[in-house]
Amino acid sequence: MKKIVVINGHPDKESFNAALAHAYISSAVNSGAEVRYIAIGELNFNPNLQFGYRQRMELEPDLLKALEDILWSEHQVWIHPIWWLGMPAVMKGFFDRAFLPGITFKRNKKGESEGLLNVKSARIITTAGDVSLKLYEEEYQSSGLIQLQKGILEYCGVSSIENHFIGPLYELDVNDLKRWLNTMKEIAIADSVLQETISN
Repeated sequence: MKKIVVINGHPDKESFNAALAHAYISSAVNSGAEVRYIAIGELNFNPNLQFGYRQRMELEPDLLKALEDILWSEHQVWIHPIWWLGMPAVMKGFFDRAFLPGITFKRNKKGESEGLLNVKSARIITTAGDVSLKLYEEEYQSSGLIQLQKGILEYCGVSSIENHFIGPLYELDVNDLKRWLNTMKEIAIADSVLQETISN
């Protein structure tokens, strides 16, 4: 079975982000994938990296379990809203605390950074309350996407990253939202297909 982890960065468990996550999960499971779910807002951890990298903080059990699920996965699905052109504070705190040297990346003998989450693909689902895709790309230079895709996931070795932008949410009616939920189900079906490797 395809191993998929779905990570919801929205702190509200009744948000549209949560609905997107659950639509994806139900469809992926029905398609034969093995799925684990991380709702960052429901984890019990200190999001403040209070010593920077000078002193390692002990990882809470919820962070250890989340890292186990991420390292276990073959495909990651990150769902989050855009707040102030970036991710919610608790999601940023999750990366600060959990994505540490020796866990998701390391320095090689040449002193260069090397990602440890290789042989993993990912999909980023971003929602925006009042920003259009055109404005996000042209005026704001896709700042939040660059932070997550380039600055975090690719830095840690994740490749084959696809992304989807949903918004502005205030312009979407109930039928639009239902269509996006159905789209998530279709995406999950596609993600659940194992790619067979053919060797000579």
